Amino acid sequence: MFLDYFALAVLLIVILVCFYGIIVIHDIPYEIAVKREHPHQDAIHAAGWVSLFTLHAIWPFLWIWATLYRPERGWGFTQKQLTHDHQQLAALEQRIQALESQLAAITSPSSNDDQQGA
Repeated sequence: MFLDYFALAVLLIVILVCFYGIIVIHDIPYEIAVKREHPHQDAIHAAGWVSLFTLHAIWPFLWIWATLYRPERGWGFTQKQLTHDHQQLAALEQRIQALESQLAAITSPSSNDDQQGA
């Protein structure tokens, strides 16, 4: 009789540990977000609970979402990098304008010569 109650107690403990373990595992992205001072902590926490009911389908995306943000660099773009990117974009735009003007200069005289010869 004692072994029956002992087995029941072990079974209940295993079920409770598994249940609590699943909840703790699904809170990992939220804990990462709190540690990194993520601006969407509450959304990640709510989505973690939703993930429990969607058979864990969105949980890997929550992990990615939580780890993308870092307080020292934000979403991965520093002001120095953005300034450099804007400078490169401006240089490329100038180069395109120069090439377009060269192309227009090359094609304009040839079309005038064709019209004069006919």
